[in-house]
Amino acid sequence: MAGNRSESNNLQAGRPGVNMPVAPFSTRAAAAHVREEGAGHAPSLVEQVGKVPTDPGCYLWKDAEGGVIYVGKAKNLRARLRQYVTLTDDRAKIPLMMQLVASFDYIVVGTEHEALVLERELIAQYHPYFNVDYKDDKSYPYIAITKGDVFPAIKYTREKHRPDTRYFGPYTDSRAARETIDTLRKVCPVCTASCAEWKRVRRLLEKRPDEADIIELICASQGRPCFDYHVGRGPGVCAGMIGREEYAKNVKRVERFLSGQRRELVDELKSDMAAAAADLDFERAGRIKRRLSVIDGLDDRQQVVFPTSVDLDLVGFYREETIAGACVFVVREGRVQRTCEFILDKGFDVDEVELVSGFVKRYYDETADIPAEVNVAVDIPDAEVMGEWLTAKRGRVCRLHRPQRGEKRRLLQMAQKNARHALMRYMMRTGYSDDRTNQALLQLESALALDAPPMRIECFDISTLHGAFTVASMVVFTNGKPDKSQYRRFKIRAELDEANDFVSMSEVLGRRYAPERMADERFGSRPDLLVVDGGRPQLTAAIRQLEELGLDIPVCGLAKADEEVFVPWDDTPIVLPSGSASLYLIKQVRDESHRFAITFHRELRGKAMTVSILDEVAGVGPTRKKAIMRHFGSMKRLREASAEEIASVKGVPADVARAIYDSLRALDAERSAPDGETAS
Repeated sequence: MAGNRSESNNLQAGRPGVNMPVAPFSTRAAAAHVREEGAGHAPSLVEQVGKVPTDPGCYLWKDAEGGVIYVGKAKNLRARLRQYVTLTDDRAKIPLMMQLVASFDYIVVGTEHEALVLERELIAQYHPYFNVDYKDDKSYPYIAITKGDVFPAIKYTREKHRPDTRYFGPYTDSRAARETIDTLRKVCPVCTASCAEWKRVRRLLEKRPDEADIIELICASQGRPCFDYHVGRGPGVCAGMIGREEYAKNVKRVERFLSGQRRELVDELKSDMAAAAADLDFERAGRIKRRLSVIDGLDDRQQVVFPTSVDLDLVGFYREETIAGACVFVVREGRVQRTCEFILDKGFDVDEVELVSGFVKRYYDETADIPAEVNVAVDIPDAEVMGEWLTAKRGRVCRLHRPQRGEKRRLLQMAQKNARHALMRYMMRTGYSDDRTNQALLQLESALALDAPPMRIECFDISTLHGAFTVASMVVFTNGKPDKSQYRRFKIRAELDEANDFVSMSEVLGRRYAPERMADERFGSRPDLLVVDGGRPQLTAAIRQLEELGLDIPVCGLAKADEEVFVPWDDTPIVLPSGSASLYLIKQVRDESHRFAITFHRELRGKAMTVSILDEVAGVGPTRKKAIMRHFGSMKRLREASAEEIASVKGVPADVARAIYDSLRALDAERSAPDGETAS
């Protein structure tokens, strides 16, 4: 076990402000120790977990090469790890992850809060595959104030955080960050870190630190004003035009501005303008007035979202199968000041709570701009612990909240919509969908033992209501995408007293793959893969029908319950990996065929019910029925007609027209109610 102590101590190192006892333990070291003692076998993971303490801490699951593949925290380490090794954790990724796990480490800490802090640092250090992270993992831009300098400067940066610098952000729009700096320097003139004259003053202070008290006099006698000073964006540090106290006042204003405290800044500027006017310093009063105009211009572009001054963030998400978009609405003083968009490397392959929790930890670990409230769309189990962590970082109370109604709920939905647009733009820009589709086709080729990727997939589904109005759908996916021009619908001709999927499936396959249909160009080419909606019985019926037709077409069945894929050559179904591109594609094909069949079934049933309703109205015989249908042209137009319009049909009395109208309204009411329809 001593062999792992240096590694765990490295985990502990470099964590300022966290004072916690560390009890490192390595299962690899334990197994080696057992072998040295001459034991018969190395302990299993279950046995090793039984020796783990019940204290709070962090755990690291490792693969056979010793790489960290997942980091988590726990209030009770033993209980949490036992959920993994016994597979009682119901998250979809756990069975796949545990197949890769060969060992684990854990670190004991004092409290859940300390475990949360350590978890974030371990994730940042190892970037485990199964933890939620940014998709591109790039460094996002920040606005920084170099607080460690005598004359702090503002800068745009992507650098790692330094202890003597205060960072605001992250910004996902670099242009917005640069424009914010330009606006700030118009309102509160401060030096920029890229200014050559500011750098000269900084070097002077580094060489002669004992002369810091008289640096203004030195700059006034030896320095030269920079260009920014001449255009009103620089305070004149380089020429000794401003003292340290006044400059510090400007820096404080910049920090408040970036923290969203604009009203306080506006009040200060108005007070300064009034004082300048009282002293008859109208030139200075005019400069302050122009700065106030800049702030007013910013406010005009912002949407007022709350009647009160509130500081909060709203975090929305939109997920695809293995990727997600996140959007943060930053609301300060009741206004949306900016939005930040991110792409995450997990989607439906992880639980939504885990996705949200992982992002919140990552985002607020990297930003100093923490509001009084963070709003998300799900309840996070450890929200109280995360709130304590955010409160400690902020220095004031911060809580996680799930809004149920009102303005916060509306804005959260807007953030979710923006997250969707951000994800769609990313997928379009990077060709993610095409890459994903190619992966899916190659994976299906391998999993189903096909001769080539299934470029044309046909899928059939049956929809019925106790044997009545039985229909079948055929959907076609070409190159992994829906090819709606090739979709076909079939009315089942067999007389059925009850639902019979096998008879229906045999009929539709016989009609689709009959020689005349196979030769018909309107039905397209021969499929590379035939998918039937159902398990082993439906697959058997399809194979039998294809054999009768003398066709050798690869076929599989997809069961709804466990998403298992049934193949002809094996009694055991194939289970495609959760979150894989192949499973997502084949489910999409199955769901599309189901949707298409249900739509056709409802359409037929609706027409039959509507037409038959006329036969049930007293006073409507074959002649009047024919006249009514000829007049309106379709049942849709008849249903939309008023009683007076129906009465305008030649030969239809007003009382009969009223009876028809009332019957149609009753039919509409019946359709709007749940009808208990079943489909297979």
